[in-house]
Amino acid sequence: MWIEHLAFVLRSIPNLPRGYSALVDQWRRAAMAVRLNSAEAVGKTSEADRSNRYAIARGEAMDCGAIIDVVRLVGAVPESDLSAGKQLLVRVVGMLNKLCR
Repeated sequence: MWIEHLAFVLRSIPNLPRGYSALVDQWRRAAMAVRLNSAEAVGKTSEADRSNRYAIARGEAMDCGAIIDVVRLVGAVPESDLSAGKQLLVRVVGMLNKLCR
């Protein structure tokens, strides 16, 4: 699911017009951080370290959600794609919430 969200972001980024490089960079980094921090969490031996990495991933996922809202206002990505991406992100955040406990 995390990788599907990253794939959605990487497919959507080329649709953004010139002049939005900061947004593109932030979206790419946040989406990658969701996947990378969750992978890092799996390798941690203590419960506290694992929870911390999952919490970081959850924060990055929430950042991605806010970025989707901004991208929606830009109007460069089809609404159906954004809705599907947001639904996927809701599932990712729900999973991360459970893993943070």
